[in-house]
Amino acid sequence: MNIIQEKLKLLPETPGVYIMLDEYKNIIYVGKARVLKNRVRQYFHNTPKPEKVMKMVENIRDFNYIITNSEIDALALENNLIKKHKPKYNILLKDDKTYPYIKADLREEFPNFYITRKIKKDGCKYFGPFMGGINCKDILDTLQLTYCVRLCHTKPTGKKRECLNYHIGRCTAPCAGKVNKENYLEQVKKALSFLDGNYKEAEEVLREKMLSAAENENFELALDYKNKLAMLSKLEAKRITSLNRYVDADIIAYATNNLYSAVNLLVTRKGIMQGGASYALDEAHMSDAEALTSFIIQYYSNHEVPSEIICEEFCEKELLQNYFKEKFDKTVDITLAKLGDKARLLKMAKENAEDFLEKSVDKIKHKDDMTVNACRRLQGILGLKIYPRRMECYDISNISGVDKVGSMVVFIDGEADRNSYRRFKIKTVEGANDFASLQEVLTRRLQKLGTEEEEKFPRPDLIIIDGGKGQLSSVKEIFDKMQIDEIELVSLAKREEEVFTLYRDDSIKIPHRDYALKMLQRIRDEAHRFAITYFRNIHSKRNLQSVLSEIDGIGKVRRIALLEKFGTLDGILYASVEELSSVNGISIDMAKKIKTYLEENL
Repeated sequence: MNIIQEKLKLLPETPGVYIMLDEYKNIIYVGKARVLKNRVRQYFHNTPKPEKVMKMVENIRDFNYIITNSEIDALALENNLIKKHKPKYNILLKDDKTYPYIKADLREEFPNFYITRKIKKDGCKYFGPFMGGINCKDILDTLQLTYCVRLCHTKPTGKKRECLNYHIGRCTAPCAGKVNKENYLEQVKKALSFLDGNYKEAEEVLREKMLSAAENENFELALDYKNKLAMLSKLEAKRITSLNRYVDADIIAYATNNLYSAVNLLVTRKGIMQGGASYALDEAHMSDAEALTSFIIQYYSNHEVPSEIICEEFCEKELLQNYFKEKFDKTVDITLAKLGDKARLLKMAKENAEDFLEKSVDKIKHKDDMTVNACRRLQGILGLKIYPRRMECYDISNISGVDKVGSMVVFIDGEADRNSYRRFKIKTVEGANDFASLQEVLTRRLQKLGTEEEEKFPRPDLIIIDGGKGQLSSVKEIFDKMQIDEIELVSLAKREEEVFTLYRDDSIKIPHRDYALKMLQRIRDEAHRFAITYFRNIHSKRNLQSVLSEIDGIGKVRRIALLEKFGTLDGILYASVEELSSVNGISIDMAKKIKTYLEENL
């Protein structure tokens, strides 16, 4: 702690971000501060602290800091660093997903409507998000059915032929010049009103169409109209009658048991409850205010920022308002509701958060056993010198030495990090030599250490090889040759699930019910799956090219065009003559020739 005590004396009295490090220089926590000197020192005072804070402090061996111009800049930088490094003691928003919106492109002379998941400042109007069992496609379909607006991206030139939607009465065909601008904009005006929550006209139109379809005994179509009416009724039922119909607000409530935390978020647009979602937050040492603020910043980096956020009184109101103004150039009212309808909505969100926390705690604990705790246990069982936070596993796949490939999968704190997976084509090895193939893959991967590419390929703590002692020895040769001694290396033999390490001659057998072994099996099986999938893709494409090359008149250019269009041999085999002839360079006669050859020979 001597280095920490010395650095504490040098802390500036400025806003900034502080970065806590463990004994292996891993970033374990990132925080922001209005005054760095005061905030960082609090961690090391001899004052009583909550158990979760003590747990984090016990692992701190050093810290760094970055000075910023303001606390708002510190908040933005903190969010970026959390996303980049995923520190184990920060609040991490997981299983986050963006919800769909309907976008009205009012920049167009004849505006069109379509589904998007990204909100932009582009002069268009966005409606949503659609959540809680409401299908966005059904809304869009009802919009076209009722108001005949266009859903396509075709440029209306007036010279195109009208499409099928025009002939079945679902579009007035501005692309083909069948409607003038004034009349079409009147359709758009009604469609926008519908998306604002005025469903009465749409309900009347759908009911008429339903009755007409039923009279004509077109019962399938009548059922479709009936389902759309039910969907509109569902939307209407979500309207909060006591709430102003122009209120666009998100309601956010936080619950904690002082070890784990949860957040519930309810979304209202135009006074209608769009739905809600609950989030389990990773273990963190923050105060309730810091945890809630961290969640809000992370959530709105991927979602639409509403005009109003209703949340609890400990929320950092002023800081968040300034952040939204500076980051998004948007004035957001942060309402700390205590009375009235908004307080009742906040209470509802709070009850949802508490219920989710109570019913999810066991799952969270179980997940920790399967991930972080399994990593710690593995370190002890195998006698590893460092905690294996970043684990990489390698596997080789081929058939008789043909189409050899290697896979690299990455687990962080016991969880798959699929964005970091990599695949390798074996370039230098002849025949089926898995040992040499492993050596090539590991050489190519480890050469990235100490270069500019290390940011994309960070140094692993543990490398796992799918195989036995022979595979381990072959990779150890690469470690020795490249003078790598700070990365742990083990192999997992599949038959008996034996683990081989560099520290002992005999294998280590971990009990089959042990979470540490189960985690090793997960990463090994994932490496195998990833390698097999890559091998099959390459092998099928090579076979496809081989088969096509046997057809007279199909040269390299045509083979590539067919491959890009259909992807697999089955795709070409089951394609019609018309579909085959739609490929550049393939005439009708050539398409018939391909079809006949494949049917006779496969």
